Amino acid sequence: MTIEQVRSAATPEELQDQTAESSCRFSGILVHPTSFPSPFGIGDLGKGAYDFIDFLAASGQKLWQVLPLGPTGFGDSPYQGPSAFAGQPLIISPEKLFEKGLLTREDLETPPHQDPHKVDYGTVIPYKYGLLRRAYATFRHTPDKLMLEEFEHFCAQEKDWLDDYALFMALKEAHEGRCWLDWEEAARTPDEKAKKAFREQLHDEISFHCFVQFIFQMQWTQLLSYAHSQHVEVIGDAPIFMSLDSCDVWANKKYFQLDTKGFPTHVAGVPPDYFSATGQLWGNPLYDWDAMKKAGYSWWIERVRRQLELVDHLRIDHFRGFESYWSVPAGEETAIHGSWKKGPGADLFRTIAKALGENLPIFAEDLGIITPEVEALREELGFPGMKVLQFGFGDMNDRSYIPHFYTDVNCLCYTGTHDNDTTAGWYQSQPEQIKDRIRRYGNTDGGCISLDFIRFCLGSIAKYAIFPIQDLLMLGSEARMNTPGVAAANWSFRYTADMLTPERSKWLAQTTSLFGR
Repeated sequence: MTIEQVRSAATPEELQDQTAESSCRFSGILVHPTSFPSPFGIGDLGKGAYDFIDFLAASGQKLWQVLPLGPTGFGDSPYQGPSAFAGQPLIISPEKLFEKGLLTREDLETPPHQDPHKVDYGTVIPYKYGLLRRAYATFRHTPDKLMLEEFEHFCAQEKDWLDDYALFMALKEAHEGRCWLDWEEAARTPDEKAKKAFREQLHDEISFHCFVQFIFQMQWTQLLSYAHSQHVEVIGDAPIFMSLDSCDVWANKKYFQLDTKGFPTHVAGVPPDYFSATGQLWGNPLYDWDAMKKAGYSWWIERVRRQLELVDHLRIDHFRGFESYWSVPAGEETAIHGSWKKGPGADLFRTIAKALGENLPIFAEDLGIITPEVEALREELGFPGMKVLQFGFGDMNDRSYIPHFYTDVNCLCYTGTHDNDTTAGWYQSQPEQIKDRIRRYGNTDGGCISLDFIRFCLGSIAKYAIFPIQDLLMLGSEARMNTPGVAAANWSFRYTADMLTPERSKWLAQTTSLFGR
């Protein structure tokens, strides 16, 4: 029988039971907005985003997971941005700026030459910022009083983070993009008097960055509202650590492990693991958790508050770092010579929950070297953890990631993450012994292995099943989003509109329904 025949044969009571079952089992797709189809060289919050939401709804999906939504920094990584609070200017939709009367049709007629499957940040960044500056020039003389009032309201509402962010970005522009540690002393460690003087001197550039954030918030809020109208919720992503060259470190030096000149004394990373034989040396400055606790964790409270205004659920990257974090002396070439240091533990999250509400919609990225203490912390807080199928079936052979060994429904089952190869690419790289095991496990010939893995995911007891869009599209290693430890050629994957076919949507809807999601 087909899925449609099964449905038509079901009694009203059975249909009610199926509805109740699916109401507590969810599934969705991981894809960052930069990957959406768009004529402007990079995915944005325009038509491609709305078409994707429609695809999710038609395919029976309730979740959309994104990577961090902030501006990108070194290596175009969303995990190394200049702000924990700001939005990504590059995903602002030029078409929607045109609809608002901030750009002309002529402004949109000469997009950069593009590869529809890859983002070329070298050409996209100057092009998109050129459009944003044209839009700002128009905005300065707009007769639209309502939009001007909305802008003023936004600036007042978000001033606690926006004022420092806009000043930081304006100063960075004035210093030709150099890291703030290379600025003159007055800009590197400004007091309130110096900040006031810089704000007067750089008023127009500061206003531009406020305008960009206003537009991002407007477009993102509209898209989020549309997603909700289609019964789709968004899972956001927050890196645990901040980039050294960020507004957050520059404006809050007392909360980080820095020397008297502002340079890190110790930096973040992870020891050797599945992803890298020498560990991963992220280089981010570490938090001074004692100083943060004395301040009532106020920076973290506001960070989580801001993110939960933009998304429905928040995945916190490298959750194990809150129990213990890998501290590497500054200047080391790899992460090998580090040591574990105690993190804030449950105290941080209890404080956040007291400020924001007891049931924090947080998902814990608990991959890597996970100890009983880390598991106990996650369980104490009630945060769902992650299960990655590739880890269970690959050379790690970790049974805790294989669906029939799951014991806790309160988890997220992934085929792979943004840090993994695509499932098709990963499978092709495996030795025949592992391929054979997978084929026998799934009663499959391996010809559509990524769809098999999605089926494993959906059929697991995990409350949440998530898979990268590359796996749904059965793409190979050429579509990988990120390779940990490799600085270049990441974060550029894009798909084209014709890939989201009705046939693929129908398959996903039927398979999702089959497993009661």
